[in-house]
Amino acid sequence: QVQLEESGGGSVQPGGSLRLSCKASGTTLGFNTMGWYRQAPGKQRELVATITSGTSTNYADSVKGRFTVSRDNAKNTVYLQMNRLKPEDTAVYYCYANQFRSFQMYAYWGQGTQVTVSS
Repeated sequence: QVQLEESGGGSVQPGGSLRLSCKASGTTLGFNTMGWYRQAPGKQRELVATITSGTSTNYADSVKGRFTVSRDNAKNTVYLQMNRLKPEDTAVYYCYANQFRSFQMYAYWGQGTQVTVSS
């Protein structure tokens, strides 16, 4: 059973930084796309950043230039470095990963980690 475990969330003042980590376990296979989504209160879950196995990245316009997604395939871990945080970045951040097995794609989600940006 594949599990994704996030860490690194917390509270920070505007302009501060946080680094999220997400480690996948329960599989010996690699992942295709890994990344991060977030959901603020009263809003829909939205893409933050993704990275493919070939290390191509995709970012939401709102985080470009401030956030950096990276991955360590040997550790099945994806990271999100968040700099110059703003109050509007406050949300629950969810790790995401997908994997191809037997010609089907399987998608997995973490439980979420809270990020609060407030003075």
